[in-house]
Amino acid sequence: MKDNAFEALTVETLPARLGAIDEIAARVGGAPDGWKVREVGDGNLNLVFIVEGATETVIVKQALPYVRLVGDSWPLPLKRSFFEYHALTRQQHRAPGTVPALHYFDEAQALIVMEYLSLHVILRRALIEGRQLPKIGRDLGLFMAHTLFRGSDLSMKASERKADLALFADNVELCDITENLVFSDPYFEAPMNRHTPGLDALVKELRADRDLKVAAQRMKHIFATRAETMVHGDLHSGSVMVTDDETRVIDPEFAFYGPMAFDVGMLLANYWMAYFSQRGHEGGGSRDPMRVYLLGVVDETWTVFREEFARLWRTERSGILHQAALYEDQGDGLAAEQALNHVIHDLWTDMLGFAGIEMHRRILGLAHNADFEEIEDEALRASCEAAALKFGRHVTVNRNTIQSLAELDALAEALDQGKLK
Repeated sequence: MKDNAFEALTVETLPARLGAIDEIAARVGGAPDGWKVREVGDGNLNLVFIVEGATETVIVKQALPYVRLVGDSWPLPLKRSFFEYHALTRQQHRAPGTVPALHYFDEAQALIVMEYLSLHVILRRALIEGRQLPKIGRDLGLFMAHTLFRGSDLSMKASERKADLALFADNVELCDITENLVFSDPYFEAPMNRHTPGLDALVKELRADRDLKVAAQRMKHIFATRAETMVHGDLHSGSVMVTDDETRVIDPEFAFYGPMAFDVGMLLANYWMAYFSQRGHEGGGSRDPMRVYLLGVVDETWTVFREEFARLWRTERSGILHQAALYEDQGDGLAAEQALNHVIHDLWTDMLGFAGIEMHRRILGLAHNADFEEIEDEALRASCEAAALKFGRHVTVNRNTIQSLAELDALAEALDQGKLK
């Protein structure tokens, strides 16, 4: 198959094509024509199949030469599967056990065969259903600290990091999607934008907000120019699979070398959006406990990330930045702590900016969140989204003066309860 021109898989063609690959046939087991194949992709870009054989079930993911959400009018290179594969290998090395195991990669056919997480569900779906997962704050805080620190010049050998930077620098098209759909399109009447009609007045106000637009472009500047570490690039609640006991991160095809705070801000934004959507999911009773839980997850994720990042700073800081030769080796551990405080402060500030932008693009841009989209009452949906938009505006514009998550908890509660306009 590697020698053949690209051909998109179908439920009908997959068994024969993958059955011809000895290592996959042996892993799945049984005759390929007896495999049970389902197409389950519900994302914006790719085909995803569950393939069940006699001995094992696997996931098969294949990129398409266009954006699936839009169609072939928006071409997209197949090489994004190459970046996803290489990102997964690095994440597995830097944070073992946090991503699906990889079984096979075919660059020409843009497909990856990987572990089937049979008991896991998408985190976003779990949160919409009101499930309180006990480990996501800790697990995702650790995942981000490990991958972001260990993929940076704080930890890696300079030659290896520069080689990695060069490898991922070619992920141009997916970075272009982020640069436009996330940082620019929500703030003017871009052709692919859409929003709930009840938001018209607020949307007009936000798009005329000079401070907001300048702040958004400042965050875009940081995104485009600060190649600090390999980031997941699309770390939202739809890119995480969970059980009560385990958390796995998937879909890093947007991976590139960018600002450390980007993944953190994107993830926390999705917790906050889940929080603001709760009024739209109260058909089965009060969601007040879920609201408390979600704000607690924000706090735990950030706290675990910050504390683990600090631990890695003290124990694994072997790169070219903030070398121990300048601090500890001279008996000046306090200097190392002072430098750490500056780094954490910058991460906090940038995280807030990225979080606010993510909230805006998920409500005003092309790709929306099911958290809000599944609220059938349009007026109620608009009310929930309006609170999130106002929260996003505040954290983006005022990111340099916000001191604590407790301050943001109070703001979120006031906006959600309609106490602030």
